[in-house]
Amino acid sequence: MSDKLIKPALEPDPGWGEFTLPRFADGNTFVTGDADADRLGVEYYIRETDQAVVGKVWFGPKTQGPPGHAHGGSVAAVLDEAMGAAVWLAGHAVLAGTLTCRFRKPIPLGTVATLAAWKESKDGRKVFARSTLHDAGGLLLSEGEGIYIEIPPDRFREFVDKMRESG
Repeated sequence: MSDKLIKPALEPDPGWGEFTLPRFADGNTFVTGDADADRLGVEYYIRETDQAVVGKVWFGPKTQGPPGHAHGGSVAAVLDEAMGAAVWLAGHAVLAGTLTCRFRKPIPLGTVATLAAWKESKDGRKVFARSTLHDAGGLLLSEGEGIYIEIPPDRFREFVDKMRESG
């Protein structure tokens, strides 16, 4: 499917504002950095009522795991990136510590799912987040919980610099 056909399906719902993910490694992330229109189509937004990261995700044929359905790893990657973005939006420089995914329903290839992710709480350096994926009818497809570890800004800058140096 071409990018021109996917993009309209990823348009924001009413009450969603523009949002750009933080970019560290030449503008690429595992989830959104590949221009391959047969894998994932993801657009992120901010829900204006509560500042949650929301968006639309299209699971293309190259996300296949079980025949005709998205691989759990593709689902987990989307939930993780959205939770990480929500935590960054809340002002915390973090790296993922723990990710838990609950796969409630198989996601058929070609599905456009609605995602939401938000910061729940903070305890010391641990920042807790949650996320969900729903189909167009509101059925819960998958949900995630993450514990993200806050990294001091100077240490995080060193991490990013080393990542860029290694190519």
